[in-house]
Amino acid sequence: MVIPDAKSGIPMSFSVAMPDSALFPPNGHFPWKRLLKKLGTNTNGARINALLDSMRASSPTRRPAEGEDHGSWILHHPSALNMFEEIMSASKGKQIVVFLDYDGTLSPIVEDPDRAFITNEMREAVRDVSKFFPTAIVSGRCRAKVHDFVKLSELYYAGSHGMDIKGPSKGHRQKKGNQTVLCQPAREFLPIIDEVYRALIEKVKHIPGAKVENNRFCLSVHYRCVDEKKWVELADEVKLVIKDYPQLRLNHGRKVFEIRPTIKWDKGNAVEFLLESLGYADSNDVLPVYIGDDRTDEDAFRVLRQRGRGLGILVSKVPKETNASYSLQEPTEASYALPKAFSGVEEAKKMSLLRH
Repeated sequence: MVIPDAKSGIPMSFSVAMPDSALFPPNGHFPWKRLLKKLGTNTNGARINALLDSMRASSPTRRPAEGEDHGSWILHHPSALNMFEEIMSASKGKQIVVFLDYDGTLSPIVEDPDRAFITNEMREAVRDVSKFFPTAIVSGRCRAKVHDFVKLSELYYAGSHGMDIKGPSKGHRQKKGNQTVLCQPAREFLPIIDEVYRALIEKVKHIPGAKVENNRFCLSVHYRCVDEKKWVELADEVKLVIKDYPQLRLNHGRKVFEIRPTIKWDKGNAVEFLLESLGYADSNDVLPVYIGDDRTDEDAFRVLRQRGRGLGILVSKVPKETNASYSLQEPTEASYALPKAFSGVEEAKKMSLLRH
């Protein structure tokens, strides 16, 4: 069991046993290229304009038109598919650990967040990857909701921007009995979050299209379906509620306001925690690969860049400021170029199973 220290908030962790089948598959044949292809998608007036610009912007921030053009950006953030062989060459002899965002990465961004379904094809791609590599879904959503979408019990799930982490119920397991990796550093904030959730429901119910989502350890106020003329009003209503709760902070996502506890914990911390739990805290024998599309994923990209070990892959069809090293197209765009199959993948699986 992994539980944060009550005073420091620093989680204590067990090491996780890695089955031999999770090691780098023989002959360079493995299913995660298939996954990459699946993924490859007056003062008051000034204040209002700045707020609208911020709310319109994709996450992370798009580069200005006068900045780098798309070709130059791709030079610095080449397609992970085009660089696939080089990435795999660099990973030989290392344990790959895969981290995946959900919305905008495994599923398309949709108007109704409750209908952001993963396709069966994508689910199978993730399942195949998890047979060879420890795999985690790192999302701003409630952990239970992401699990309901993905429906794969062999994965690690980090919900609420990494503030609710639980290990797999099967597949990659820990050495010590049936204990499960668990990290919930923001438990003390649950009563406040529930209170703010109820207040926000009341405050924004008169704004058509506004949706408040309770992600357990954080809240989301979606405005994708709100008329742009109402955006400033919605922002003001949200801020009016949050101002009475200094324990919470407000962030922007993709047409969503994120309300989170003020503790220093984000997707980057979740990646560090999971690597530590897997026994790779300061190891040179691991290659973490994080794939995401949102501003909140930048925290994870930044951690990998600071470690000097690991690959960040941004899912975007437009140039954006990012700490990622590689890029893929938006899921909706990449879906047209889905691979038909991987020759040798099934055979590699059988060989791996026979060997172990």
